Amino acid sequence: MASDEKPLLIKRYASRRLYNTETSDYVTLEDIAKFIRAGREVQIVDLKSGDDLTRQYLLQIIAEHESRGENVLPVDVLTDLVRSYTTSAQSVVPQFLAASFEMLREGQSHMMENLTHMPNPMASMPGFDALQRQQQAFLEQMMKGWGTTGSSGPAPEDESTGKQDGKEELNAIKKQLADLQSKLSKL
Repeated sequence: MASDEKPLLIKRYASRRLYNTETSDYVTLEDIAKFIRAGREVQIVDLKSGDDLTRQYLLQIIAEHESRGENVLPVDVLTDLVRSYTTSAQSVVPQFLAASFEMLREGQSHMMENLTHMPNPMASMPGFDALQRQQQAFLEQMMKGWGTTGSSGPAPEDESTGKQDGKEELNAIKKQLADLQSKLSKL
């Protein structure tokens, strides 16, 4: 949405019907939800009093979607929201939720940008090269004992590397894997 674009003005009549001032026709809550999903800001005002009813109607849209089984908000979150109205945390909750959703939007936008501009979206993930190297090292370790002799057991110990070197290499791989998992969980 362009920053200079005004919100779509919806007026509520005394009959509770909602009137789209741009198209000069009546709209439903589902129509308003479609406008919002399309990226349009909406403002709903009472025709007679001029009161802003946007929040009330947005909550009603959410409630209707939740009642139809389109659950987005877990019960724990809803419970915490109800509790926040009776605690001193009430002043912090709106800012926290706004910041959280802004981070979610930015993350989704960044992810979609990567998906559309890169031939392999996994290659853009931090640590992807390290993961590939770890997988290769793991496969090489597994394949050492599977030579052409048909042996089903592990290969005899290579005297040039020794048992201790193999353990150190395995520990290094484990550490790299843990670091990679940590990085992935931060995404």
